Amino acid sequence: MSMRRAITVAATAAIAAALLLTAGCGPDSSPSGGTAPPADGIGPITFAVGSDDAGFFTTLIKPWNKAHKAHPDQQVNLVLLPEAENGQLAQLTANLQAGSPTYDVIAMDVIWTAEFASAGWIIPLESGMFPLGDFLRPAVDTAMYNGHLWAVPYYSNAEVLYYRKDILAKAGKLPPKTWAQLEEEAKTVAPRYGMQGYAGQLAPYEGLTVNFADALQSAGGSILSPAGTVTVDSPQATRGLDFLVDGLRQGWIPKSSLNYEEESSWGDFESGKLLFLNNWPFIYSQASQPGPGNKAYGKVGVAPLPGLDGPGSSSLGGANLAVSAFSRHQATAIAFIRYLTSLPEERQLLVDSGFPPVWTSLYSDPAMVKLFPYLPVVKQAILTAQPRPSIIDYDQASLAISSAVYQALTFRKSPREALSELSQQLTQIIRDG
Repeated sequence: MSMRRAITVAATAAIAAALLLTAGCGPDSSPSGGTAPPADGIGPITFAVGSDDAGFFTTLIKPWNKAHKAHPDQQVNLVLLPEAENGQLAQLTANLQAGSPTYDVIAMDVIWTAEFASAGWIIPLESGMFPLGDFLRPAVDTAMYNGHLWAVPYYSNAEVLYYRKDILAKAGKLPPKTWAQLEEEAKTVAPRYGMQGYAGQLAPYEGLTVNFADALQSAGGSILSPAGTVTVDSPQATRGLDFLVDGLRQGWIPKSSLNYEEESSWGDFESGKLLFLNNWPFIYSQASQPGPGNKAYGKVGVAPLPGLDGPGSSSLGGANLAVSAFSRHQATAIAFIRYLTSLPEERQLLVDSGFPPVWTSLYSDPAMVKLFPYLPVVKQAILTAQPRPSIIDYDQASLAISSAVYQALTFRKSPREALSELSQQLTQIIRDG
């Protein structure tokens, strides 16, 4: 049995013992939500993931099941959730609200931690069981709620600026570091080569919430203060929204971006229509696949997002792994999470999917940097990224943000009007939550 792949039954039993010792402890060791596992917590488990990630997750769990072939009571079965994130959240919520034991390990968007923890749907975890000190600190922060660890970071994410390095080289230009430089190159260089300037994901969905947060933060603004007060109605936030609105009005941000999501925006960049694109790191793996429709193959550069006066700030993304409070086999679930978040498996995740790992050392691993030259840029983007608002009803808050911002982007309301109304809506959502 390979040392790289195997987590022994003894390790699982040790975790079971630790869970039994903590069962029934006071609030310091077991904050609100979650329940102690029954018996020894060892048994077969399910792993709930979005169907769009089924391919590489299927590959990653095979070694675990092979290593535990002699112990079929610890096999892992993949349970596929809808591809769309809102569909995943709806299905998980329906099952967890009902106290269903259908899911054991849950792959969660980092923005769900507060909601799931406060509702008691996932269990608090002992931080000493995981090598958190080796992980990117912003990723660890997304797994915390009220000072406790509720999940384990699995992969992190921050948006970056993709650009056509061949076109900039011909024009004698460097990748832009400020909005002014981005605007100038989008207005002058792109048309010279029959291209449109700059785009992000501006359709009215979560992607627009992220793109707005990028712009707001890159102008020095915020959606919430550290104390949780709504701060979205500010001069800095207005400046960030003005950046997007002015770009659309002037045309260097094409109106087609009002319909863009991640894949559709990448499709137009890949086909040679766009000089610059704001998107997530996983897109780089697609850029690296030659094909008749990929006019950007071998010509893609990656840089930090530009900001008002210098490099900007992305929204922090990624996924965490949590244990359902209604799982009957929590010891096996935790052991499986330890396996998936180990250094060898994080390396394999990067190779298989292109998702940015949470292990800091992989960003300077020569073999990984050779395969994924964008890693140093992504690491810096993650370290300077800002988490999305930690609001219990985040889904409703995101809908309010994207709806208000879309009103401004389509010129139905001024940025100041949109942000003033959004501030009132967010305040109400937080109050009701």
